[in-house]
Amino acid sequence: MAQLIKLQDYVSRYEQNIVLYPSRFVRLKKQQWTGLKRAFDTKDRSLFYIENPIEDNWLMEKPTLLERVKKTILNRNKLEETEVAKINDSQKKEEDEEELDFDYDAKKYKHPQSIDELKQQFLNQLFEFQLKWASSTLTEMSEVKKTLYYDDLLKYFLQRFPDTFLVLYQPLFQLKNAPVELDTIIVTPTEVWCIHVLEAENSAVFVGSNDKFWLKKKGDKEKKILSPVISINRTEKIVKGILEKYDTTLPVQKVILTRNGYVDFPAPPYDLKIIEKRNYEDWFYKMRNNHSPIKAIQLKAAESLLHYGLTNSKRRYEWDTEES
Repeated sequence: MAQLIKLQDYVSRYEQNIVLYPSRFVRLKKQQWTGLKRAFDTKDRSLFYIENPIEDNWLMEKPTLLERVKKTILNRNKLEETEVAKINDSQKKEEDEEELDFDYDAKKYKHPQSIDELKQQFLNQLFEFQLKWASSTLTEMSEVKKTLYYDDLLKYFLQRFPDTFLVLYQPLFQLKNAPVELDTIIVTPTEVWCIHVLEAENSAVFVGSNDKFWLKKKGDKEKKILSPVISINRTEKIVKGILEKYDTTLPVQKVILTRNGYVDFPAPPYDLKIIEKRNYEDWFYKMRNNHSPIKAIQLKAAESLLHYGLTNSKRRYEWDTEES
């Protein structure tokens, strides 16, 4: 699952420490998934919500005497750990708040019937957790629009790509005292991708040209749209300028992407990639199978871009209360 390091003009904890949070996210995700998968494989009924006990026989096997003894010991150990935690709570409060540990809540869903269903439930909750990291810090927070929780394109970029991909989704940059809205940027270990997405009716055809407007066709209907080349060129120019300023040498790719349609562009610029229904699967497979680990040059590139990110936020209420 890719990491959301910047969401529009929201405050992001990745802006505070781009070295710490990517590795922390990977660790939290791995720990939670390992425990969750183990619970599913062992039919741990203490974790999964039982909607209909009669139908959920696989979760209703009675515990053996040995299991009951183990549970008693575990509960006793948990009580002891709780007491120790209370002693150290005041010292660890700030660190715990900053960590924002991700805890999977199985009660939000009907119990999964397969490992794939469990994985999707896990990714959906992890998606909500990412929105928290991309809209809050220990002292600041931005108000997240409800529509973003149901943004299929945002979910696509996060849930379908590797953990090592760092995503700036529809970011606003502050350049020369003016805000500029850019296309989505993905910083991978080996490249920076600037992506303009064309989403329309299934199998719509976009007729491209070097003019200011393109033509969208679906059946007998035609509609003029602003050329996406204008937007993607602006994004690429800004990204390249920032990377050059910070002496970062990652190559920059610019893409016009339509997953469910076609692009008819007879003479596209040589440095523009057109990804549409006919070649989408090949591109998607290559992106998904980028197994390179997070690299220092990648983090440097991400930090450089975040430096220009526009941020609108307010102080957390509890911090103002404590100061008062």
